[in-house]
Amino acid sequence: MSHRILIVDDEPNIRTTLSRALDLEGFTVRSAQDAAEALAMQAAFLPDLVLLDLRLPDHDGLWVIRKLQDLSSPPAIVMMSGHGTVDTALEATRLGAIDFLEKPIGGERLMVTVRNALKLDQLDRRMVAVQRGAEQRGGMVGNSGGLLRVLEAVRRAAPTKARVLITGESGVGKELVARAIHETSRRSDAPFLKLNCAAIPETLVESELFGHEKGAFTGAEKRRLGRFEQADGGTLFLDEIGEMPLAVQARLLRVLQEGEFERVGGATTVQVDVRVIAATNRDLRAEVDAGNFREDLFYRLAVIPIEVPPLRERREDIPALAQHLLASSCVANEIETKQWSSDGLDALIEHSWPGNVRELAALIDRLAILTPDSTIRGSDVRAALPGAPKYAGSEIPQEGSLYALLEAVERRIIEDRIARFDGNMTAAARDLGLERSHLYKKVKRLGIARS
Repeated sequence: MSHRILIVDDEPNIRTTLSRALDLEGFTVRSAQDAAEALAMQAAFLPDLVLLDLRLPDHDGLWVIRKLQDLSSPPAIVMMSGHGTVDTALEATRLGAIDFLEKPIGGERLMVTVRNALKLDQLDRRMVAVQRGAEQRGGMVGNSGGLLRVLEAVRRAAPTKARVLITGESGVGKELVARAIHETSRRSDAPFLKLNCAAIPETLVESELFGHEKGAFTGAEKRRLGRFEQADGGTLFLDEIGEMPLAVQARLLRVLQEGEFERVGGATTVQVDVRVIAATNRDLRAEVDAGNFREDLFYRLAVIPIEVPPLRERREDIPALAQHLLASSCVANEIETKQWSSDGLDALIEHSWPGNVRELAALIDRLAILTPDSTIRGSDVRAALPGAPKYAGSEIPQEGSLYALLEAVERRIIEDRIARFDGNMTAAARDLGLERSHLYKKVKRLGIARS
């Protein structure tokens, strides 16, 4: 299906000339002579791209841009003008225009601009889709300055060929950032492969990366392709790159410089086209100074550095992230929908989260399954955090239905609270966030002996 282009200009000759040129290139073209007709045509024609004149009889082009940008799915916009100024071009770009064409418009310049605008718009739309998918996976939800800087870096890095080094503490979502870069790049239809350099024995890292020939070492019974060959045309994500042995670092540097290597035990040179994205929770600059990481490799990898902030530095994202993770957990575990109380969210915000988003997601899964009520309160959160007092009684039974298991845990929680407050039911009920009468009913139903 050809792209649809709407030309908005009050000069009939320009509309005719541009329409003919674009039609010859296979585009579907419509035209409008003023702002009102342009907006009506937008609703009926749904163009992919609008070529918009700055000066129109009823409104200027900047007014039209604002109206188009208010749509739920605005088209790509290229401004046109015979009276353009730098200030006008900057304002049009700020409002959402992708490019600015000065009249008279040459045919070659027109086609280059149109194709680039459509390509950039497609990448932007894909980025939006990936960000929504990232939210569904639970790692990039929020509007903090730190997270928005990461997303902007992803948007700028994705369409390029540049290598990216992602840094940040364990559990912040470095792989999620790498996937977002790949999925919004021109390589999105090609493989995305990963290798955790810390999880592979040092003797096998070379074979995992570059493959091996039959008989290369004991146990090499047949030729095996490594990650680089498997990822040809796509992206290879090297997680925990700081753990890579120095000998393997030298071979990796050659691949980055020349795009070629030999399999372990082989003599044939293999050429590949792979974009490498690396990640680490170490200070690679310090590792270079200590002699543990090659300086030349560091500079090759860190063309675009992206630092993902820890969760404690973007606490304002925690409520939205917690709401999303709880809803996802309830669906995944096929349990009733639950919600947070305000003090429950406050308790999450107050925690330091040394394990970052990974720790938060694990805790929320636990709370979703084990909290007996439909509302998760601050007392539930604090009881589940590391260092909290353990439930009275034995460990959770290893057998039984989910209802029976939840009932057993509920009994232990209530027994623990009653004991903690020396049998004071009013204090225990307040700490659990329950009405006292509700607590009495639970004690009776569960057969809990009061001291």
